[in-house]
Amino acid sequence: MTDKRTLLRAIFDAAVSAAHPDKMLRRHLPGPPPGRVFILAAGKAAAAMAAAAERHYMDDAGLSADRISGVATTRHGHAVPTRRIEVIEAGHPVPDEASVRGAEKALALAAEAGPDDLVLALISGGGSANWIAPVEGIPYAQKQQVNKSLLRSGAPISEMNTVRKHLSRIKGGRLARAAYPAQLVTLAISDVPHDDPAVIASGPTVPDPSTLEDARAIVERYKLQVDDAVRAALADPRNESVKPGDKAFERARFDIVARPRDSLDAALRVAAQAGYEILDLGADLEGEARKVAAEHAKLALDARAKGKRIAIMSGGELTVIVRGNGRGGPNQEYVLAATAALADTKGISILAADTDGADGGGGSPTDPAGAMADETTFAKMRELKLDPIAYLDNNDATTFFEKTGDLVLTGPTLTNVNDIRIILVD
Repeated sequence: MTDKRTLLRAIFDAAVSAAHPDKMLRRHLPGPPPGRVFILAAGKAAAAMAAAAERHYMDDAGLSADRISGVATTRHGHAVPTRRIEVIEAGHPVPDEASVRGAEKALALAAEAGPDDLVLALISGGGSANWIAPVEGIPYAQKQQVNKSLLRSGAPISEMNTVRKHLSRIKGGRLARAAYPAQLVTLAISDVPHDDPAVIASGPTVPDPSTLEDARAIVERYKLQVDDAVRAALADPRNESVKPGDKAFERARFDIVARPRDSLDAALRVAAQAGYEILDLGADLEGEARKVAAEHAKLALDARAKGKRIAIMSGGELTVIVRGNGRGGPNQEYVLAATAALADTKGISILAADTDGADGGGGSPTDPAGAMADETTFAKMRELKLDPIAYLDNNDATTFFEKTGDLVLTGPTLTNVNDIRIILVD
């Protein structure tokens, strides 16, 4: 088999490039207001988005520096240089004390804005962890523990964010309430299936249809380990999120500037140009990583049996039910499960990676984005006597692919439109 790794990486890189803030943010920025511009950003693309907005208002629109201020809270390692916007690097996927500091500064700046001012909220995936403002009675450490329990539960992102919103003073529309009566424009990079504004970064500037009752039901469904203070907070009517019709949204606008569908389409074009028939499984896939991988491996085997040259591709966000104590993320687990199903099959190559450059991991900029596998992986697996099922059972995909040399390492990409999965059948 001709090595397909260069092509796999080119397909993935096309998806990432399509969503970079430098490429697509400027055309969505609103005109300057009579007063000041407050730029409040959160998520893995926050610093890159804030820097692009800062350049626009200072260099293109000619606003003086004293009319622009703000704070961008992003994941550790995702900072970029800015002139007026303070950049705070914070924890992800588990928040840290910098997450609290970033949220408090954003709330304070929003409250400072008046009717002649513009509050520009720049939101991207990761914002839920980067902005932490616990409700009364919930110390930061307890909120951090809730996040850890959610991440290990296997719950989809929409349900995780329902719980987060009802334990927060900034999520679930509360930043919009703080910004009122200023003009509020939110520009978001979507990293969630179906691009629901209320789910992206837990919807800090939009109405929230979910309820405290929903949050309590999720805690019970997944048997989350939470203490009595959290249960009390989820029963307190004062912690209900902001609903449609609230005056906080009278001067608010929300636009999605990059979405998973756009990036998957860019990736599909590269695969088609390389001569592959396309099987597009959609940009909004959800489910448990190893189960989805088994389904996709079967599609690949069926296509190969029919002599097809096809690219099987998808986006969305899969989950992992943590049963072991290994290292990894949903993309690596997907590739590992597919490797187990396809072992020793010729003519099939796989890549799955997160467009933000980090798949699971411990929050380090050097965490892998995902993994790839092909015939060389199968050969290395035999040589080293590696059992993929044993590594799956321990949720230890990172160690497996470290040994085979198949981790995808990109570093921070400064954007985040979810995952891209590619199976090439030759």
